[in-house]
This record gives sequence, structure tokens and C-alpha cells, in this order.
Amino acid sequence: MVSMVGPENDEDRYWMGRALELARRAGAAGEVPVGAVLVREGEIIGEGWNQSIGACDPTAHAEMLALRAAATRIGNYRLADCTLYATLEPCPMCAGAMIHARVARLVFGAADPRAGAAGSVFNLLQTDVLNHRIQGVGGVLTEECGALLRDFFRARRIKPAAGERPVTAG
Repeated sequence: MVSMVGPENDEDRYWMGRALELARRAGAAGEVPVGAVLVREGEIIGEGWNQSIGACDPTAHAEMLALRAAATRIGNYRLADCTLYATLEPCPMCAGAMIHARVARLVFGAADPRAGAAGSVFNLLQTDVLNHRIQGVGGVLTEECGALLRDFFRARRIKPAAGERPVTAG
């Protein structure tokens, strides 16, 4: 798991609640229900929800969209002093983008045992090989985040949308 720097707090739960709202938006659109918000000084500066299917874009993960929105908003790709809240542990692509942007902190909900890059499979956020490390807390609102994903995949395995193959994680 990601290097713990302390227990979750009320602020973490608050912002994760917003990320969950965005994840539900993704799920309603038929996307894997993941949401992300990027917060600096108590204000959302970027947010996103998975849009890979609708956008036909493999990089349109919630975290990537939140990072892009924040960088555009502040006019700088360096996002130091920011915390990224994601309902699912980031994949290697998203973790790499967070490192490149110099995000200070990650808070995530559900662990990803198939592709998690914050400690479940890889730990890119704390490796000494890269030039930036991200502090983090995992497991914030984990039950809500995990249930949203489980319910989505359970429904897709039972009955995929018209013309689609069953969706699998990863």
C-alpha cells in the first residue's frame, strides 16, 4: 500500500465524497466508475471522471483529466502543493503523470490489486529511482469506492450493453 503519512481525516473524506460523485457520473455514462479531484489550498482546481470509452482515448482516466484541467486552470503543469483524491488506486500511467506534475499528496479509496501503482502491484509513488515522491493515504471511504466498482463490474458481467463485450478490469 502507499506509504502512510497519517490517518485519514475529515478533509480527506470530504474531498473523496466529491470524487465519488464524479465516479458515479462515469458509471452512469457506461465508463468504469472512477472519479478524481485535485485540491490546492482547500479549493478544487481540477476534476475528472473516466471517459476512455466515450472519448475513444486510452489516456482519459479520471486522474489524467483532473491533472490536465488543473494545469490549464493555473497555467502550469507543475502541481506542487496539491492533493489528488481518486476513488481507485492510480495505474502506472496516472502515477507517472502525478510524479511528473510534482503532486505532493495522493489520497485514494479502493486498492487496485491488478494495476495499482501506489503499492498494490507497483509503488511508483515512493520509488527511489524517480526524482519525486508522493506522500499518500489509501483506503479513504474504501467501502463506498469499492462497492461502486464491484457493482459496476457485476452488472457488466451479467448483461453487457448492446453491442459491447463484457468489460473487465485492467
